[in-house]
Amino acid sequence: MRILHVITRLILGGAQQNTVMSCKAQVDAGHEVHLAYGPIHGPEGSLLEEAKASGATLHEIKPMVRELSPLNDWRCYQAVRKLVRELRPDIVHSHSSKAGILVRAAAWKERRNPIREARFEEARKKGIKLRLRPPDPREFRPQVIHTVHGLPFHDEQSKFIHNLYVRLEMYAAKRCDHLIAITPEMVEAFVEKDIASAEKFTVIPSGIDVEAFTPRPERRDAVRMKYGIPQDALVVGHVGRLDPLKGHADLLDQLPRLRENASGGGGRDVWLFFVGDGFHRAELEKHPSMALGKTVMTGLVPLSSVPECLAAMDVMALPSYQEGQSRTLCEALLCGVPVVGYDVGGIPSVIKDGETGRLIPLGNSPMLGQALLDLLGDPGYLARLAERGRQHVMDHFSATKMNRELLELYDTLLTPPSAGPPSPGSGSP
Repeated sequence: MRILHVITRLILGGAQQNTVMSCKAQVDAGHEVHLAYGPIHGPEGSLLEEAKASGATLHEIKPMVRELSPLNDWRCYQAVRKLVRELRPDIVHSHSSKAGILVRAAAWKERRNPIREARFEEARKKGIKLRLRPPDPREFRPQVIHTVHGLPFHDEQSKFIHNLYVRLEMYAAKRCDHLIAITPEMVEAFVEKDIASAEKFTVIPSGIDVEAFTPRPERRDAVRMKYGIPQDALVVGHVGRLDPLKGHADLLDQLPRLRENASGGGGRDVWLFFVGDGFHRAELEKHPSMALGKTVMTGLVPLSSVPECLAAMDVMALPSYQEGQSRTLCEALLCGVPVVGYDVGGIPSVIKDGETGRLIPLGNSPMLGQALLDLLGDPGYLARLAERGRQHVMDHFSATKMNRELLELYDTLLTPPSAGPPSPGSGSP
């Protein structure tokens, strides 16, 4: 089959890694795969080289930008329509909020027969009544699919922006054949807002390359030495772009308390280890806790270096205010690092409180600090959480499982109803 994936930006992020991984698996399965994206810029890093290596044919759509921009958005809409007309894909699969809205609208428009529409319009103007007929099966009718990698609307937005995104998602949901959510929580949020019914969704968790993320305790000392972190320090890490919604400031708020009360770890000092870069770095560097000199920001690191950075951590914390599933939590658990996160978005699919990690009420940074103190003071509990968490990820979040379920969904959607398989509903949790 011919498959067109479209994503807003190919930056170093979870949705982007998911999309590139899907492209590679589909190329390897013998399909013709195309990947369209907007200009790549910013300190977060790029996945362009990985996209090239996937074997997919790449298309840059220059007016596809993340920010709301009416002129660019109109140009992007037209560019996507043109690309769909030229490629005539069997599947059009959009990813991320901005691309998801524009691509669904553009691809849905191209499903129509423009010649027949022109004839109907001409007849209407002349007052001639025409009898409608079912669509000709020879007409170009790609299956239009969108993956919800994270909620475009959240509580940190103004009421106007929040409602705008809800309305846009309602509009776009009517212009696709099917929706994919990476966690059940995404489905619940869309149903609660009356954006789409649960029957229009299939849940396919974002997959992780389990072979690439394995415990690497032998790299712990070398990584700490590289970044100037004492070998005997207790290290709380965070992997992700430096963004206000990722909760780095909440960890910095708790750093003085952690350093003062981590006596359960034998009086060892506590350091923060932030892996990643982003536009919010300058603001974080002004935080009062940075003056303590106990926080390391690595800047941009290659994906291949993430597992060894995880090896330097005792705990990984993700106090994010907006999250889909969080690949980094899964990667940490695969590397044997216990995790703590806020109860938001799809994080509860990864963290089962007290079983695979610690789940903290959204925005409760004092409780976050206490959970970290409890974990750092109990190495045995840390080890048990990490082991159970690793098994949970291997069972539910492997790339092999994701790629298989995605192709199965494509086949189901492309199969005429009379041929047998029922329409997909909510899939594997």
